Amino acid sequence: MDKVNVKEKLKKFEQLWNPKIIGEMNELYIKVAKLKGEFVWHHHDNEDEMFYVVKGKLVIKMRNKDIKLEEGEFYIIPKGIEHLPVAEEEVHVMLFEPKSTLNTGNLRNERTQDNLDWI
Repeated sequence: MDKVNVKEKLKKFEQLWNPKIIGEMNELYIKVAKLKGEFVWHHHDNEDEMFYVVKGKLVIKMRNKDIKLEEGEFYIIPKGIEHLPVAEEEVHVMLFEPKSTLNTGNLRNERTQDNLDWI
């Protein structure tokens, strides 16, 4: 395994809400994504999900509170918790998720990404 420069990986694509795999560890994928705007309310029945903000600001809305993340901060969303990621401006995130995690969780729609690219 070679070292990975997360910022360089993020320069390799422009698509929003389309995670890319940059590493694999213990049945987890390490992913990066660019987000802007509002995603969809969803939850993951069987997986916790970790958002680490590399650049920008991210709000993770939940039914009972909002989590505001700045660069260098992360939050772990426990399985089963409905959430809605929102980015007023473009934000770059790194995600740590079990390989089975679908980006739209319990939903299937036009934003669902079944086959993620490695970069």
